Amino acid sequence: MSIADIQPIPLSLVDSDLGAAATAFGDAFGRTGFAVVSDHGIPQPLIDRALAATKALFALPEAVKAAYVVSDGGGQRGMTAFGVEAAKGAKLSDLKEFWHIGRNLPPGHANAAIMPPNIWPAEVPAFQVAVQALYDALDATGVRLLRAIAVHLGLAADFFNAPVAEGNSILRLLHYPPVKDAQSGAIRAGAHEDINVITLLLGAEEAGLQLLDKSGQWRDIAAPAGSLVCNIGDMLQRLTGGRLPSTTHRVVNPSPERAAFPRYSTPFFLHFRPDYRIETMPGGPMDFPPITADEFLRERLREIKLL
Repeated sequence: MSIADIQPIPLSLVDSDLGAAATAFGDAFGRTGFAVVSDHGIPQPLIDRALAATKALFALPEAVKAAYVVSDGGGQRGMTAFGVEAAKGAKLSDLKEFWHIGRNLPPGHANAAIMPPNIWPAEVPAFQVAVQALYDALDATGVRLLRAIAVHLGLAADFFNAPVAEGNSILRLLHYPPVKDAQSGAIRAGAHEDINVITLLLGAEEAGLQLLDKSGQWRDIAAPAGSLVCNIGDMLQRLTGGRLPSTTHRVVNPSPERAAFPRYSTPFFLHFRPDYRIETMPGGPMDFPPITADEFLRERLREIKLL
């Protein structure tokens, strides 16, 4: 399988022909767990501003970034230092650092303890406005895409609206520094599946994203310029009983001629609200016991060494 096997699907199809969108996205996700989304409607200048702010953030001195690490926060807000996170079951940590922002809740909200206020780096004045705008745009894009997924599953188009309306969704700003020692055995992101419902990933400037196909072969996936990649997460796999697979993927180290270049990426992890009860739908190849979204998230955060 190559990128040619995952043809871009215009998200505008959700608005013009929801049935056709459901068929197209359902086929892509059912075969590979991934879809490439074109015509998503997120303005390129907005993406560019957020990327510029991200690069400015990670260019800050290490001591400044370290001050934004939240102790015992599970990495859910602010900075997570280089070499902390590891893929589930991996012996070596990933070659990356990242910053998380989440959903803003009104004062006194019942989920305030689970979804704390965001942290904004004072040293990058443009960061808050640019990154918050990207969060909001990706959040809205995810809701549109879930309409097609719902119809594909034989559900009402708005089935996912309430479960994700106050979801514990996270925008991760990722920095993979230049690879100085590719012989160590560590890679930029070890083989893993995402925890959440769906992930939206805007195209990275540097290559490296691979998925594991059904024959056990690693395949490169690089979205065309201006598109985004969407993949199914474990929560949706669990809800659908495996009808939509959460596919293993990784980010490999660069070729020697690109080893001196950093890689930036901005995955948006769309989540259910913390109290949503994930109960497996009948008719799929797998069955799982019920669990709340927050219980499942915390279980997985422990496995990847963030809790």
